[in-house]
Amino acid sequence: MADITGDQRIQSEVLEGLAMAVNHRRWFVELALPHLGNNPIEIGSGLGDYAIEWAEHLPKFTATEADPDRLVLLKERMAEYPNIDVKQMLLPAQDAAAEYSAAVSYNVLEHIEDHVGALSSMKDLVRPGGHVIIIVPAFMFAMSQVDIATGHIRRYTKKTLGAAFVEAGLEIEKIHYANALGLLGYYTATSIFKLAPKEGPMVKIYDSLVLPVTKAAEKVVRPPFGQSVFCVGRVPR
Repeated sequence: MADITGDQRIQSEVLEGLAMAVNHRRWFVELALPHLGNNPIEIGSGLGDYAIEWAEHLPKFTATEADPDRLVLLKERMAEYPNIDVKQMLLPAQDAAAEYSAAVSYNVLEHIEDHVGALSSMKDLVRPGGHVIIIVPAFMFAMSQVDIATGHIRRYTKKTLGAAFVEAGLEIEKIHYANALGLLGYYTATSIFKLAPKEGPMVKIYDSLVLPVTKAAEKVVRPPFGQSVFCVGRVPR
């Protein structure tokens, strides 16, 4: 199995900061929800913010975490949600059973050296006809010290993420950029001003004022760039 790279302390700090971006999270929750089915598994649940919101709509949900310390915290937090199961999991995994309706993973694939192997393992977790749903950071020009410190090996375009899906044996149903203004803000903050996306007024202002406008605009027109790439692949029947 391959370890997820990066400083776990810095990753946790960034996760805690981004937890304040409620509107951003709800937007990305909505993107995946139509493709999850009734029994999905999330790879790399972190603090469990996405898992909790998805599980509100589902009879059963499995959250996973690779880091042992975050796994303990995740289990403690999920104890009050009876429809959420918690497991430790690293990708690529061995001998995966195709028991889930979908596998979803947000901002994890960019940490894994063998990303095609990771996608293939996710595919093996899902029943034929189910989905693998991925969000990853976009565009290598935006690779910053924050990316490096948190263990990002790469950032993606639609072309490179789509190629990884196809190589892993998945049939692409949907792929597009998301959060165009977020890319400009991220590049300015991390590459020019050398800031990390931690909890603070910048995150709150962006999430409350800028993001709703971005979300509304992108429902009408898909942008040619974005902070993230969103992709849905179908497991062949």
